[in-house]
Amino acid sequence: MTSTQLWKPASLRLGQAYLVLGDYRRARECFQRNIESLQGDLIGQRFGEAGLPSVLSRLWLVQALAEQGEFAEGIIRGEEGVRIAETLDHPFSLIGASSRLGYLYLRKGDLNEAVSVLERSYRLCQVWSIPTWFFGITSFLGYAYVLSGRLADGLPILERMIEQSLAMGHRHAHAMIFLSEGCRLANRIEDAIRLAREALDFGRDHARAPDQAWALRALGEIALHRDPPDPEEAESCYLQALSLADELGMRPLLAHCHLGLGKLYCRTNKWQQSQEHFTTATTMYRDMGMTLWLEKVEATLKGLS
Repeated sequence: MTSTQLWKPASLRLGQAYLVLGDYRRARECFQRNIESLQGDLIGQRFGEAGLPSVLSRLWLVQALAEQGEFAEGIIRGEEGVRIAETLDHPFSLIGASSRLGYLYLRKGDLNEAVSVLERSYRLCQVWSIPTWFFGITSFLGYAYVLSGRLADGLPILERMIEQSLAMGHRHAHAMIFLSEGCRLANRIEDAIRLAREALDFGRDHARAPDQAWALRALGEIALHRDPPDPEEAESCYLQALSLADELGMRPLLAHCHLGLGKLYCRTNKWQQSQEHFTTATTMYRDMGMTLWLEKVEATLKGLS
């Protein structure tokens, strides 16, 4: 049996399609089968792809694992991808693998690791003039800066990337959601609302459930933190996001929604509901090793005591 009979490029495309739609179970199955098929000499074969399918399968699997909070496995697979690409001296694959490993650290809340990996990926993109991964890396890095409190660094990066993508006729909902959160933190509320709603509309128009879920959570955050808060809007958005996240198995987002609802019900004096959501968020963050977010819950509870 030839190598092309053992593995088909369509399996990679199918996994990516499932990933975009939020069907993480099927996406993971596709990528895992690829990894199992591409062993031995096949690890270094490209099969006509720009990157090494053995690495591409790992990096997309890492993204799926990150969205579902399977961070320990994701780190293992991400580091495997980086190691394979470095060993075979394949820059395209190395940058891709690094970008998704950085994304995983970003979703986990390990911001120092995320910034370090993504800054390295950014430099490699420039050194080797490989534009394919540039938008994703730059938007992830901009968001990492935002979450690290470096709004002056992160916001211009995200704004520039969105302007460039729109000029090319493309929309990237995740970047709009990242910028929306940055605008909220910078008290640019109208910009934050506009961007989150555009991302939500894009997700609905293209049946991208993960984008819808993250956009709804962003709108919930805006409604909760604006002056004055809009409790009904916040609750509606959080509950819709929570429902989608639960359906898709997006545990980090699910935990974020419980944290948001805990804060909301605390503000509206619904103490029992508030405590239930705080407890759920705490348990989930601890189980996933999301230390940064666990500390945020604990700080919130300490402020209430």
